[in-house]
Amino acid sequence: MSEYSKAGLPLKPWMFFGNELCKHRKRAGFTQQALAEATQFSRSLLSFIERGERTPSRNLAQRCDDALDANGNLIRLWSQITRDASPRWFRGWLDIEQDAHTLHTWEPLVFPGLLQTEEYARAVIRGEPGISDEQVEKAVAARMERQQIFNRTKPPLFRAIIDEGVLHRLIGGRKAMRRQLQAILEAVESPRIGVQVIPLTLGVTTGILGGFVIAQLPEDSDAAYIESTINGHVTSRPEDVDAVRSRYDILRAEAQPRHVSLTLIREAEKLWS
Repeated sequence: MSEYSKAGLPLKPWMFFGNELCKHRKRAGFTQQALAEATQFSRSLLSFIERGERTPSRNLAQRCDDALDANGNLIRLWSQITRDASPRWFRGWLDIEQDAHTLHTWEPLVFPGLLQTEEYARAVIRGEPGISDEQVEKAVAARMERQQIFNRTKPPLFRAIIDEGVLHRLIGGRKAMRRQLQAILEAVESPRIGVQVIPLTLGVTTGILGGFVIAQLPEDSDAAYIESTINGHVTSRPEDVDAVRSRYDILRAEAQPRHVSLTLIREAEKLWS
């Protein structure tokens, strides 16, 4: 029987989560209204989630877990379901990302996924041809879960280089862009997160054909994730990683220093206000 099943019939992952939430709620002696008051979420939203008709946020899963004394069961289930929502070819990278002590990334078109707001990520993911609303929400939840690596006791060192065009490419509307830029400015307050911008006026063409990430691992050889139009490519072949690293080194040399990059980001944020 599938992990997500009931009476031998397969359940959609979020229906399974809803069933488990309902079980924990009743076991704890909570009505939906009582749980709504304890978590500060509406009763109607909790009802939708228990029926599997809405995708819960990590925050909601965590608050319900705490209120119901579920011992982490709900948040672990939420994490597993969001992982399952990722494409199979990408799950290997998720393990690498979790183990990495340093991540270097280049993004020519959008903000790095690990720094995207939920609203911005939703707009990016919705651009996938033929994707359903349910698939969009699952993918957004999975992306938000990945960002939890920054909440670890010892988060990875994260260094991103972006093209200046990313700051001015309208994705998700003006409010979404403004909030995304504000989120970037908040993120870089951490000494472990850095963002540098390559000015459009330099006409840099290295890396223009696609983004990539280099993961430095504690013991194993480094790995790289290379974006493509359909499926990304994960590799730990030394020659591939070295080739990607060479491109990153060129981009880093062309990028504006941190303080100048932050000025460009602040100026763009004002433009979207």
